[in-house]
Amino acid sequence: MTSETEQRAERVIAGQSWAAFCDQLKAAGQVVLNGPADELTRAEGFRYLSRITRAALQTFVEHGDPRVPVLQRVVHETAKMGADNPDNVYLNATIHGDHRYVVKGTRGTVHFLSFATQLGHYGRGNGMPPAGQLDSAQLSTRADGTFELHLATTEPKDLGEGQQWLPIAEGLGTLIVRQSRLLPSEVIAELRIERVGGDGTPAVLTGAYLDDALEQSAALLTFAPQMFAVWAGMFQAHVNQLPRFDQEMSNRFGGLKDIAYYHSYWRLADDEALVIEATPPKCDHWNFQLNNHWMESLDYRFHRIHVNSALATTRPDGSIRVIVAHTDPGLPNWIETIGHRFGTMCFRWVRPEMPEGTEPPVPSCRVVKHAELASLD
Repeated sequence: MTSETEQRAERVIAGQSWAAFCDQLKAAGQVVLNGPADELTRAEGFRYLSRITRAALQTFVEHGDPRVPVLQRVVHETAKMGADNPDNVYLNATIHGDHRYVVKGTRGTVHFLSFATQLGHYGRGNGMPPAGQLDSAQLSTRADGTFELHLATTEPKDLGEGQQWLPIAEGLGTLIVRQSRLLPSEVIAELRIERVGGDGTPAVLTGAYLDDALEQSAALLTFAPQMFAVWAGMFQAHVNQLPRFDQEMSNRFGGLKDIAYYHSYWRLADDEALVIEATPPKCDHWNFQLNNHWMESLDYRFHRIHVNSALATTRPDGSIRVIVAHTDPGLPNWIETIGHRFGTMCFRWVRPEMPEGTEPPVPSCRVVKHAELASLD
């Protein structure tokens, strides 16, 4: 009887693995064709698929072996997914509950640093259940700013100064690191991961590994665009409003449990603007961002498409007003649309501190004519 390993190797030798991957890559285009038909959205949609293809191959073909994990930037300025936060530097690593890992680092001065472990990855249709979470508020550093996180299914008994345990799940999983840099001057943490007992040398490539890696890549390419397209459709039930996003769903698909998310859809005519107002609760920080239909953040390298608690102009009473408009109204906290007339958007309160039984404030939104902005108090 042929083993699964042998069957996978035979699929690679026969070219079946590559053919199946190419078939699913082609089929993924239907997600774009099912979306808005204007030139900009279609072009961004197919670019989006090319970016996810690149991210998937990087994750599963190049760095998918949990025996030699690598902290890599999968989501960044030119590879975006799921309302990626412009303030964040994201790092991911493939891990497995059969192993123990150590993340060694230097804290730096970045405002917010979090480590979250999840079961599975975005290619799983049933989400990514959380396993462990630790952020800069709980992080224990040594006098020189260094620290170690030990990732294991059970707490190690040999931890010393500057060493902490971060739980991981049984089975294949993902470590997600978020570094929220609110100001450009903040220095991000320097981090590296290693498997305890490993020498850091990858095994010789096998057909079984490549077959599985291409299968996982195709799963991500299939599932992630479909899921976020469904979310974008769901958000259109409350256009130009920012209701609270379901926290359990957020946690299940990679969000942090200490962040209150407000996902929605925006749509503005040429002469309209969206005015968003809120009084921030006591929280670590907050931000707002504008995305396209595919839940990619707009190009924050060259345009002002987001604002955060460190960059925003606050009114005398402590409240904030953010204005989404096609052209500069000459007012604080303007967010550019960069040629878009619609898309998704996201507001975040990070670690809000609320009295028991109360919820963080829901930002208020109203659409006004652009000409009316000059008369706002």
